[in-house]
Amino acid sequence: MTTDRSSLGTPDQLRDPNYTPPLSSAVPLGIQHVLAMFASNVTPAIIVAGAAGFGFGSGSPDFFNLIYMIQMSMLFAGIATLFQTIGLGPVGARLPIVQGTSFAFIPIMIPLVAGKGVDAMAILMGGVLVGGLFHALLAPFVGKLRFALPPLVTGLVVTMIGLSLVKVGIQYAAGGVPAIGKPEYGSLQNWFVALVVIITTLGFKFFARGIVSVAAVLIGLVVGYVVAYFLGMVSFGNVANAAVFSLPNPLHFGLEFTVSAIVGFCLMSFISAIETVGDVSGITKGGANREASDEEIRGATFADGLGTAISGFFGALPNTSFSQNVGLIAMTGVMSRTVVTIGAIFLILCGLIPKVGAIISTIPIEVLGGGVIVMFGMVASAGVSMLSEVTWNRRNMVIFAVSLSIGLGLQMEPGALQHLPQTARVLLGSGLLPAAFIAIVLNILLPEELSSES
Repeated sequence: MTTDRSSLGTPDQLRDPNYTPPLSSAVPLGIQHVLAMFASNVTPAIIVAGAAGFGFGSGSPDFFNLIYMIQMSMLFAGIATLFQTIGLGPVGARLPIVQGTSFAFIPIMIPLVAGKGVDAMAILMGGVLVGGLFHALLAPFVGKLRFALPPLVTGLVVTMIGLSLVKVGIQYAAGGVPAIGKPEYGSLQNWFVALVVIITTLGFKFFARGIVSVAAVLIGLVVGYVVAYFLGMVSFGNVANAAVFSLPNPLHFGLEFTVSAIVGFCLMSFISAIETVGDVSGITKGGANREASDEEIRGATFADGLGTAISGFFGALPNTSFSQNVGLIAMTGVMSRTVVTIGAIFLILCGLIPKVGAIISTIPIEVLGGGVIVMFGMVASAGVSMLSEVTWNRRNMVIFAVSLSIGLGLQMEPGALQHLPQTARVLLGSGLLPAAFIAIVLNILLPEELSSES
């Protein structure tokens, strides 16, 4: 959506989070925020359900739980966004921050649920709940913890997240995990549909402007969906059976607390909290040309943690601030939190209508594969962009080399950990946690004097 900014308000008004533009502009601007994050928001639930064994193509009688998770992804993204925009006491930055389901936790979640079905979800939700509460407890200290996560560490972590997910994108494009070993896996039809999504996404991203460019992934998925429909790959059986309206179900998957899940989620919450600080700073800098206040950073971290904890109680996944929407605010120049509140209300309404989740669940996995190949590649490239800020002396190259080698190596060869206890296997097998831990420790311990060496 391209908008004449002068029709929205004066430059001072547009930089004010408390200013409300005319509703004729505020509503489409709010919907634009939802379109920018919609595909990314529901994808983690689809990946986790697929890893557990009740997702796309599984034929599992528990498939309806995926529809529920998609529904909750929308609902609690909207609720967590309201925490940020409206605020509740110390909770919320009262800024136009869009919350959504976090990709960062996926490498932690997959080993916890892999092949274990719906029963494993209780362990996951226990981790989400405790991790969210821990995240909220970091709020008063998060500003002081930034020293431990310079661009060398955060860039490595984000790059690792992207690299750990690219395999999922290729599997989806080829036909999904249940199809592995069957003749249809990697068929020309599957790859054709995935490539339609990729090419359409790239076309709209680089040759269109405004909302069409911002929502390129979503448009790519829609075009791929239409092509798949005419190829006979779409079934609407679940849509007819889905309710028109439904409230969230407390403890839908139950709660179970294990050391591996709690430690994994708490460690990732620490990294997610620092990421949120960066997003808040990006919003105030890009939208109002100022630094974020300590109060805003504290409130945003509280909202992140509380939103995640509540999500876990109702069977949804961790929430975090969405970076793509930070860029959208810089692009539109509109800092209004009312605009994002409107988007949040739209998400909540979608989350209360199971038919929306059921329609999303009709998307063939090959179509989704094309979309997530682009999305996960963008995650990795965002990490590389962060790493471009690093001074690449011998000290930093050694830290990066050791962290990446061990982290990525353990992720690719989890069998090397077979003699360790189950908890250690889950935590180390993610690759992400050992890489982050090694990078943080080495960055603190190794002397800076090496920085003068070439």
